[in-house]
Amino acid sequence: MFDKLRNAFSNAAKSLGEKELNEKDIEDILFELEISLLESDVATEVIDAIKDDLKQKLIGSKVDKKEIEKFVKDSLISSISSLFDGAGKIDLFERIDEKKANNEPFLILFVGINGTGKTTSLAKIAHMLQQKKYSVVVAAADTFRAGAIEQLREHTNRLNLKLVAQNYNSDPAAVARDAVLYAKSHKTDCVLIDTAGRMQTSKNLMEQIEKITKVVNPDMKIFVGDSLAGNDTVNQAKEFYEHTKFDGSILTKSDADARGGAALSIVKITSTPVLYVGVGQEYTDLKPFDKETFLETVFGSLDDVDIKKVEPEKEPEPTPEPEKEPEPTPEPEKEPEISSDDPFEGISDDDIAEYSDLYDVPPPENDNDAMKLAKKIRQWIKDGRLEPGESPKEEPEDEDEDESEDEDDVQKHDKEEKPKKKRGMFGFFRK
Repeated sequence: MFDKLRNAFSNAAKSLGEKELNEKDIEDILFELEISLLESDVATEVIDAIKDDLKQKLIGSKVDKKEIEKFVKDSLISSISSLFDGAGKIDLFERIDEKKANNEPFLILFVGINGTGKTTSLAKIAHMLQQKKYSVVVAAADTFRAGAIEQLREHTNRLNLKLVAQNYNSDPAAVARDAVLYAKSHKTDCVLIDTAGRMQTSKNLMEQIEKITKVVNPDMKIFVGDSLAGNDTVNQAKEFYEHTKFDGSILTKSDADARGGAALSIVKITSTPVLYVGVGQEYTDLKPFDKETFLETVFGSLDDVDIKKVEPEKEPEPTPEPEKEPEPTPEPEKEPEISSDDPFEGISDDDIAEYSDLYDVPPPENDNDAMKLAKKIRQWIKDGRLEPGESPKEEPEDEDEDESEDEDDVQKHDKEEKPKKKRGMFGFFRK
C-alpha cells in the first residue's frame, strides 16, 4: 500500500542526506522528487506546495550532516500533515444528532462516476449508521444506468432498509424528494441519496445533480472516488467540486493502492477532508480516514518525529508599544487678579504714554486688557525701557539688587509726576 509514494519520499530524504545543503543540490533533488510524485499520481498543486515548503525549511538550515536525512523526512511529514490539517475534519454523527434534535432527517447525497464503488460505499455508510442505532431510508435517484435500482435494492434488502424508487428515466430530483417526505413522515434519522454515475464532462447529467441539490438541499455531499484511478480521480473530484461543492470524499480500493497520491491531491485541490477509505468488499470494510495512519504507512513510525520542531520559525510578532498616557491639557492661563481699581497703580503716566508711543498700543477696551497692558509695561520698565528691536541685557546675579533699583526708578519717576488722578477704564493715557 502506497509503495510508490513511500519510495519517492524515502529516496528524496536519502539523496539530500548525502549532500551538503546548498540551493543547487536541493533543486536537483526536488526535481527528482517531483518526477516520483507525478508517477505516484500526486497533483502538481500538491507537488509545488511540498517542494516550496521543503525548500523553505532546507535552504540555509544548520543541520548536522548525520541528521540531514531525518530532518528531511520530518520536514516532509510536517508538510503533508499541514495539508491534511488545512482541510479540517467532519464529525458525521455529531451533525446527524444536531438535525435529529430538531426532528429533521439528515440528508446525504452521494456523487461520482460509474465504477468507483459509489453505490457500495452508500451501502457501507448505511450499515455504519445502523450500527450507531440511526434509522435510514435510501433513495434510488440513479434512474439513468440500467441495473442501478436493482443493485441498490439488493443492498437495502440485505440491510433490511426502506428503499424509495421510481421507474427508469423518471426525474431523479422527484425520487429524492419522495424519500425526504417519507423520512419526515416516519421520523427517519437519515436519508441516503444515490445518483447516476455521471461523467464529470456530461453537462446534462451534472445539471441533474445541481437540480437534486436545489430540490432537497442535502446536509452533506460526498464524492466517491477510486484510489486506483490516480489522476483521473483527482480530475473527477475537481470537476464535481466546481458543480456541487461537496463536503468530503470516500476513496475506495485503498487497500490495493500502491501509489497513494489521490488522498493528498483531493485534499489539497478541494480543501475538503477524506472522510472514509474503502478497504474491502464487506459492509464493515469502510474505515475513517486517519492522518496519522496515512503518514505511518508512507513514512513508518512517527514516534520519534516532532512535527512542531520542523515547522519554519515564525517571525516574532511585534511587541505592541505601551499606550502613552495622554498629556494633560494645559490649564488656561489665569488672568492676574486686579488688586485695586487701577491696574496701572505705581506706573507713571509718562511711562504709559512712552510705551504707548513706542509700541503703538491702543487704549485698552476693558479691565482685562488694561491688566495685561500694565503687566507688559512693568516688564518693559524692568528690562530698562528698551526701544523696539533692542534685546534685554543679561540680568545681574543679585536679583534683589535689581528689584531695588527698579523700585528706585519707579519712585524717582513717581516724584516727578503730577498728582495722579484715579484712572477709569478708558482714561489711562493722558498727555
